[in-house]
Amino acid sequence: MLALQPVDTAVPAFRPDPITQDEAAAMFRAALNLFGKWELTDEQAATLLDMPVRSYRRWKAEGAGRFSRDGRARLSNLMGIHKALRIIFLESARGYAWIRAANAAFGGASALEVMLGGELTDIMRVRRYLDAERGGW
Repeated sequence: MLALQPVDTAVPAFRPDPITQDEAAAMFRAALNLFGKWELTDEQAATLLDMPVRSYRRWKAEGAGRFSRDGRARLSNLMGIHKALRIIFLESARGYAWIRAANAAFGGASALEVMLGGELTDIMRVRRYLDAERGGW
């Protein structure tokens, strides 16, 4: 017979953000390099980061400001996409080009087109696909 356990109704303890502002700033610098490899416009990069183009250009020139939780999640997922592509493709140029290639998994759209939908879930969709392709968990 299965015994039911009482439900814990205690308020969970404070948990710090999983990605610090310093880590986010480092990921932003890495993303700038990645966006160059992907040949993105400032408008496209700003869409991926969900920020105004003017702010993106200022951060690109002067250094990043404070990142929201959503912004940190976007950067983390973009770095995960980059990592997965580096694992899947031995030649980095092929991974950079893959971003723009039509893909049946996305209904013929490219991964970039999917991510430019602007939602965090659009970026996560591409990351989940790549993680599955590379055998990630």
